[in-house]
This record gives sequence, structure tokens and C-alpha cells, in this order.
Amino acid sequence: MWQALAAVPYGTTISYTALAARCGLAHAVRAVASAVGKNPLLIVLPCHRIVRQDGSVGQYRAGTAMKQQLITFEHDQLTV
Repeated sequence: MWQALAAVPYGTTISYTALAARCGLAHAVRAVASAVGKNPLLIVLPCHRIVRQDGSVGQYRAGTAMKQQLITFEHDQLTV
């Protein structure tokens, strides 16, 4: 799961459901989301790039405002 998380490209987001599927754990979305939420390396392993299935930001240990700022910052860097 950590390798799949690390492989999410800079400036993009994927859903928890998609991450679980990439790990071969499509049936375990909640377990994957829980593991992502316990990520001790918030920026190094880009858990801020994982969003809810409906596209909303979802939770983040550093706060949802920070998660949205990181997503926006990365996206803006790619469009400059």
C-alpha cells in the first residue's frame, strides 16, 4: 500500500477506492483509508493526494485546509 501511495504522481489526486484497487485490495477501502490516515510521513508519502470517491478532500492529520492547500499548490505548479 505504501508503494502505491508513493507512486501517485505530483499534482494529481486519486480516490481511496482507486488506491485500494491499485493495491489489489478493492474490497478493503476502509482499511486502506485507515492506513493512509496513519501515515507518519505526511509530505514524503503523499497522502494529501488521496481524496474521497466524490472528489471531496476528506480528512488529513494536518487539517483539511492544509490538505486542500497542498493539492492546490501542486496542481498550480504543473500549470505554470
